[in-house]
Amino acid sequence: MLLVDLIDISKNYGEKVILKNVNFSLNSGEKVAIIGKNGAGKSTFLKILTKQIEADSGRIIVSSNLKIEILSQSVEISDVNSVDEYIKKELSYIFDTINAYNEMNIKLQKDTTNTFLLNEIARLSNEIDSLEAWSIDNKIKKITKELELDDLINQNIHSLSGGELRRLSLACLLLKNPDILILDEPTNHLDVNMCRFIENMLKNSKKSVLFISHDRYFIDSVANKCIEIEDASIKEFKGGYTQYLEQKADILASLNKSYETLIKQLKAEEEWLRRGVKARLKRNEGRKERIFKMREEAKKNPSLINRLKTELSSAMQLKTNSLILNKKKMLFEINDLSLKLGNKKLFDNFTTRIIQGQRIAIVGKNGCGKSSFLQLLLGKLQASNGFIKKGDFQIGYFDQKKSELDDDKTLIEYFCPNGGDRVNVRGNNMHVYGYLKKFLFPKEQLSYKIGSLSGGEKSRIALAKLFTKEYEVLILDEPTNDLDIATINILEQHLSEFNGALIFVSHDRYFTDRLATMLFAFYDEKINIETMSFSELLDVLDEIKEINEEIKDESIVKEQKTRTKSKKLSYKQNEILNNHPDKIAELEKQIKILNSYLSDKEKYEKYGIVELSKELDEAKNKLDKLEEEYYEVLQLQEEIQNDVS
Repeated sequence: MLLVDLIDISKNYGEKVILKNVNFSLNSGEKVAIIGKNGAGKSTFLKILTKQIEADSGRIIVSSNLKIEILSQSVEISDVNSVDEYIKKELSYIFDTINAYNEMNIKLQKDTTNTFLLNEIARLSNEIDSLEAWSIDNKIKKITKELELDDLINQNIHSLSGGELRRLSLACLLLKNPDILILDEPTNHLDVNMCRFIENMLKNSKKSVLFISHDRYFIDSVANKCIEIEDASIKEFKGGYTQYLEQKADILASLNKSYETLIKQLKAEEEWLRRGVKARLKRNEGRKERIFKMREEAKKNPSLINRLKTELSSAMQLKTNSLILNKKKMLFEINDLSLKLGNKKLFDNFTTRIIQGQRIAIVGKNGCGKSSFLQLLLGKLQASNGFIKKGDFQIGYFDQKKSELDDDKTLIEYFCPNGGDRVNVRGNNMHVYGYLKKFLFPKEQLSYKIGSLSGGEKSRIALAKLFTKEYEVLILDEPTNDLDIATINILEQHLSEFNGALIFVSHDRYFTDRLATMLFAFYDEKINIETMSFSELLDVLDEIKEINEEIKDESIVKEQKTRTKSKKLSYKQNEILNNHPDKIAELEKQIKILNSYLSDKEKYEKYGIVELSKELDEAKNKLDKLEEEYYEVLQLQEEIQNDVS
């Protein structure tokens, strides 16, 4: 079923064309990822679709009574103090619908033949079904626990961090369960376990999801379609990120083939032109004009092909570090290292060595101490116990906060502080534009102030600056935050070619799997050294968690059985054993009669179909309860007899 249809949508900001005659359709149940470079128009596209801004031209057709919810970059807080109050306010429609349903049922008991009440109850029941809200309290507990909001439920909402507020907003959107869920970077501020939980929720949902994400595993897991916004147009690709890359590779092959054919045709036509065939004839004039058009097309194609080749080579053919060092240099010697922040123990008794050429990913949940560990390596934080012995070498550091940037300087001033337009890149003298275009900066942005750039653009500047210098060690704290997929691919390429040691914190599974050869995994209040991939580790930890839960369940059952030993049935349990069989038989007889009455027109007209249905439901519920009590006592009696024997 078609939910939303965008037809010939165009949008300009001044002279900059963002979208030009684009078309897009969203069907029921589709999960669509929006891919594109920062500034390509992804967020603008979503804002047009949700009518937050108007398109310059085109039409938007939206199905009637459609519920659409969007994850905003900021959370608006008003008239609430606690997290609990915020959730109740955001879900007020659901609670109001459930309350109305319950009130109608109470009224129906006094007026069982009221057609209006029966219709209203059916409508409200269908609405609660569509919202999947019958067990809303349990869902709130589940989602707030998984997003680590359960401990904040009574906390003042104004004391929450930006990441906590965003997780709270995401939790409420998932609980609302709209027809279309629109998410702009949903995995921001989520650790890997939260990401996996959200993935499972979205891919198992029957509702439509439209999302922007730079998390390639997330796209692969959730999306059944990708759209790419590039050069003011939209291209559509079936499947997730892996299929997107495969289809892009097919496009590249097709472009190459078309270009080769074009060049052959152009050579033949150029030969015709050189022979001096009379150009004054009308048909020859037309042929001559076609040659000029072919020339222009031949000029354009190589840049398009090269751009696609660069994109795919970094995404699909990541180089591995092939540096072989005759003498491995010891960089950090870590002895019995422990860290405690306040009353919270992060890790203790960690001993290892970090040597030249190692590629180590620091992984774990939010707040476990990953960034603090980097600060220990950098000498910016004091350990609670133990020590780190550091060799003599240069460290390149990428800070999440990008504190090294100077907002008052232009890009050219920042990279060429002594004037001119040349920059030294690891011993090579380059034009600053030639270098920055590798990080996707157009020439006109060289005069922009750094303070005017977006978060993603600032990250690109910080990384570009980092790669101008020679280092033996790179320490990176969440380097992929705020980056688009194209820039992440470029970053991966640079890091794969880096010959020194690489130590980085990341929640990006795809990025980590491709670069790390070793993990420092934070769990169980320890740093565990792992040589498996990040994805494999997560699967292993999931299995361990399941096993521990099974062991816990078995222990509970064992404890319950132990309690039954040397026991006798109580007076009440003997009463159940002796009297319940007759009560069960009587209820079964009553249910049989009620079912026959409901299929007999004379009977249900005489006694009332609503009253008979109500009586049948009550009898079934009572029967279930009696059977449960009876079989529980039977099982207990059997266990006591087995213990005695």
